[in-house]
Amino acid sequence: MDRIQVLGTNNLTAGMMNNSSTGGNPTAEKITPYALLGMTAVTGLVDAVSFLSLGRVFTANMTGNILILAFATARVPGLSVARSSTALITFVMGAILGGRITARANADSRFRFVAQAFLLEVVFLLAASFCSIGYRSDLLEHSFQPFALIAFTGLAMGTRNAAVRKLAIPDLTTTVLTLTLTGIAADSSLANGNNPRLARRVGSVLAIFFGAAVGAVVIRYSISAALWLGTATSGLCSAALLRALGTPDEPVTARAASPLGSST
Repeated sequence: MDRIQVLGTNNLTAGMMNNSSTGGNPTAEKITPYALLGMTAVTGLVDAVSFLSLGRVFTANMTGNILILAFATARVPGLSVARSSTALITFVMGAILGGRITARANADSRFRFVAQAFLLEVVFLLAASFCSIGYRSDLLEHSFQPFALIAFTGLAMGTRNAAVRKLAIPDLTTTVLTLTLTGIAADSSLANGNNPRLARRVGSVLAIFFGAAVGAVVIRYSISAALWLGTATSGLCSAALLRALGTPDEPVTARAASPLGSST
């Protein structure tokens, strides 16, 4: 029995180490949750732009966009099958690009390839920012500009979601909050839970809320400024992760320093 217990303990410890592996770079593991929270705020900002200024579509939240596409198909006034379809198609294309980039990653290199996908997201957002110069929401029905903005932001969000999926960090999807909110409630003290990763979960909700609120305010003055803000934020988050990847390894015990908790 003692032998079985020792073997079980060793296997559990090894599994925890493997699951929390970041390619031998604990610094990247500590930085990543904060970078993903910043990108979660960008999600809120991008969807504020797309929904409020690009014709009632979502280019980051595909659950919402598919529902809007269904409503548009049912001829609900004010909605567009063409715009919603563009968002869906470009998001999928971005996810394919992100998937191709990260497909070569293994446990030792996944952060490096994910960082490359994040940089591609920044490129797409940068293209959207340039395309948004001079755009006003009253041009929606008389310009190709909104389709270009939908396409570039959809590509950016699809690429990022594929990369975040590869990381598989619980409660930090940067886009979908349904399971996050469910986790807050289902694992709460009221449900006889022990509130695991509560700070991370609440942080995700607040980040996307904050990003959406800021986006809604900024687009009153300039749609282009809102996209430039999102591009800058995403770029800073990617730069922070890249810088962490270039930082020399720290002792493994440093991994517990993040108040957002382990990445597993």
